Amino acid sequence: MRIAFLGLGSMGSHMARRLLEAGHHVTVWNRTPARAEALASFGAAIAATPAAAAQAAGAVLTMLFDDAANEQVLLGPGGVLAAMRPGALHVSHSTIGVALSERLTAEHASRGQQFVAAPVFGRPSVAEEGRLWIVVAGPEPAVALARPLLEPLSRGISVIGPEPRQAHALKLGGNFLISAMIHSLGEAFVYAEGQGIAPEVFLETVNSALFQSPFYAAYGKVMLHPPEQVGATIDLGAKDLRLLREAAASRQTRLSLADNLAEIFAEAQQSGLADEDWAVGQYCMAQRRGKLSSPSEKKS
Repeated sequence: MRIAFLGLGSMGSHMARRLLEAGHHVTVWNRTPARAEALASFGAAIAATPAAAAQAAGAVLTMLFDDAANEQVLLGPGGVLAAMRPGALHVSHSTIGVALSERLTAEHASRGQQFVAAPVFGRPSVAEEGRLWIVVAGPEPAVALARPLLEPLSRGISVIGPEPRQAHALKLGGNFLISAMIHSLGEAFVYAEGQGIAPEVFLETVNSALFQSPFYAAYGKVMLHPPEQVGATIDLGAKDLRLLREAAASRQTRLSLADNLAEIFAEAQQSGLADEDWAVGQYCMAQRRGKLSSPSEKKS
């Protein structure tokens, strides 16, 4: 099957490469052409526009930044949906709002196209290894068509329902849990430091005694030893919390912890941490609120 892959950021570039290495014929497009050109040596064809990439594709995979980027590329003038042929498949890997997912479902149906939501859990390093966990929702025939394209990207696939909106809603809920975990872990580190306990010792002890969670271990390591390559940023975390709260409000649901976290993310953005790694930035906020110096201040 001919694949168009649109959006080659820190996640999408690794995902497109995995598909190329699996033997798929992939045409790529990115707003910044250099990212597309970097995949040419792996056999990717490069399209000048998203619509050009989509015209001949049996499947279009998107990993675009946010709702605005998705609306512009997919639904704007000269957009992808208008270029896709009837029967073609769109797989949305982006973390987008539930309302936009519902709109895309309706737009694809009106054109006789197939649509599957397949947002992913994992950092760029996990995408590079082809070990993402993919949450999938859509009509059964479309999911069956998408599965061979998802397998080279993932260590596991969860099919959760027939409506694409369900996968996008679950992804927002999962990211909310990650934010809550990071913030609670950051405050626990602040508490431990105040008691003269090394955060590494605290993490190893509670993770052995209470959770046995690879996520606590992985994110704790990121928080205490910031990586050179930033994963998701504070800006992305704030965006996902906003979309979560909008989805909750649409079903008359209030999430008080999400409201509190949204305030913390807003404060982090105002404090110059917008482009900081999601986990590192939240830890910085826990330290600032706990009246401890940030990791950068400790190093200076």
